[in-house]
Amino acid sequence: MKLELRGITKSFGPLVANDHIDLVIEEGEIHALLGENGAGKSTLMNVLFGLYQADSGDIAIDDVVTTFRGPGDALAAGIGMVHQHFMLVPVFTVAENVMLGHEQTRAGGFLDLDAARERVREISARFGFGLDPDAVVEDLPVGVQQRVEIVKALTRHAKILILDEPTAVLTPQETDELIAIMRQLKDAGTSIVFITHKLREVRAIADVITVIRRGKVVGNAEPTASESELASLMVGRSVLLGLDKTPAEPGEVTFTVENLTVLTPTGHVAVDDVSFSVARGEILAVAGVQGNGQTELAEAIIGLQEAAAGSIRLDGKELRGLTPDEALGSGIGFVPEDRKVDGLVLDFSVAENLVLDLYHKSPYARGIALNLAEIRSNAVHRIDEYDIRTQGPGEHVGKLSGGNQQKVVLARELSRPLKLFIANQPTRGVDVGSIEFLHRRIVAERDGGTPVIIVSTELDEVVELGDRIAVMYRGRIVGIVPSTTPRDVLGLMMAGVPLADAIEQTGRSPRATPTTDDETGQTL
Repeated sequence: MKLELRGITKSFGPLVANDHIDLVIEEGEIHALLGENGAGKSTLMNVLFGLYQADSGDIAIDDVVTTFRGPGDALAAGIGMVHQHFMLVPVFTVAENVMLGHEQTRAGGFLDLDAARERVREISARFGFGLDPDAVVEDLPVGVQQRVEIVKALTRHAKILILDEPTAVLTPQETDELIAIMRQLKDAGTSIVFITHKLREVRAIADVITVIRRGKVVGNAEPTASESELASLMVGRSVLLGLDKTPAEPGEVTFTVENLTVLTPTGHVAVDDVSFSVARGEILAVAGVQGNGQTELAEAIIGLQEAAAGSIRLDGKELRGLTPDEALGSGIGFVPEDRKVDGLVLDFSVAENLVLDLYHKSPYARGIALNLAEIRSNAVHRIDEYDIRTQGPGEHVGKLSGGNQQKVVLARELSRPLKLFIANQPTRGVDVGSIEFLHRRIVAERDGGTPVIIVSTELDEVVELGDRIAVMYRGRIVGIVPSTTPRDVLGLMMAGVPLADAIEQTGRSPRATPTTDDETGQTL
């Protein structure tokens, strides 16, 4: 089945998410749709899957123009989609989730679960998925849940399968397994649209690469293209991949966490008896698949979540029990996971956001009055220092790109002397060019003698930035290792395998010095 998108345009108010996009998916190919977060990739696929209606343009299957009024029409036409956030019912079994929406019945009107179980076994055996039809979905690892989503699509006879950022929640080993599954599906005649922003994966699996930037197709590339070439297409200019970072020179240990436990509002243990320390002049990177307690750990340190037990000490002072304002006042800089919710006031100006936690202090206030001249002067200086692309200090921060919004948060948090700097997902939703800049600023803070904690689900970022890496799994730290630890060892640890067992399984241990890719300069 050949699929064509012809001149697809989709707008949300003044925002043009897709701008006259043309795309051809040939039968039996893996077609990668590469672009930064916010480039319009997922919007385009939601149009194809019938979740959105295009403002203009056509969808053609085997040269016949087709209209999808909803996902049911797309499924009937042989198009399946595995969303970035899985559409599964956690308390249902695999078989129940697979049959949901196209239930089969037997005599008397009862659901034919046996038929669903048999269908799961059949597809699972064909592709080596290893799925138990009677397993409850919430008990399955994320990578296995993703296979359930793929089986759901295949039971509906999908000839084209859309995978939207499928590796975002996977360990490296699970990513390798997914790539193997994609190859099997291709060999069986299924076409795959692979949406991603990860250069390494595109080169590993794609037959064809289409690059989207700001809602437009800006070029096509072969899988043999270098990561630098692909990054340049994504950003529109040459980008330096890899971080030129000198070895850390750790000083005195000034920050310690001992036996910290954090509960969710429902009483679930999110952080389970965690202990670690960070010295001046080093970066501790916290790695793990999203949802393993990293967010709760970072927020407990800053006071956004209450600790149920344990100690958090900075320069000998106990932080547990402090409010976020008190924690910031004690010398902590904090970049939250979601800048739009917790880091910025989108209707405020750039200048106002740059002093959100300092506006009431000198020199930005005189008694009860704001010193507007000083607030503006600070903004002019920070805009220049951090290369914030804006029309001026008075522009609403909500109008800036994701990368420039993140620069505003970073500029504010690094604009005063710090005793500890924490960045949670520091480059999420940020373009490649801005990532390069933000990483340099974080390393500069480390080199200035500040202890730094980075929380990231991007393994490339963890390895690039971290001097040591703490791997979390289900609320516990599996181990703390040097950044020279091989990726396959880190991947097993992210799946809960202890360090010693991961080394034994892979036959590899942390290297004395990192190895770099000759072409990209990235740490391997």
